[in-house]
Amino acid sequence: MIARFAPVVLVLLALGAGHAFAQDVPGIEICTVEKTMERRTSCLQSNVEFLQKTINKLTSDHQQKLDAANRQIASLQKVVSDLQAAQGKLADDLKKKADAPVAKDAAPAKEGAK
Repeated sequence: MIARFAPVVLVLLALGAGHAFAQDVPGIEICTVEKTMERRTSCLQSNVEFLQKTINKLTSDHQQKLDAANRQIASLQKVVSDLQAAQGKLADDLKKKADAPVAKDAAPAKEGAK
């Protein structure tokens, strides 16, 4: 019997909770609807504070993204330099191997000629 009423109770709680959280949502307000100068001034100050907080948050978020991107770039530059060093070493090793068999092949050919 309790199981039948549980969904109803949950729906009612959700509906009631939604009204409680939607009271003071920060954001830009339309200040021209205010009649007195004090309320307009307060409204404008609230808008300025909201915009400053938003700008500061966005600045911080973007700085973190830039820092992460710079770390990734540095890591990738290290990988590229390591790969270039390995490629250079491999090219040197191949050159040495290519030169070494020619010298060995040339020596037996002289021996066979004698």
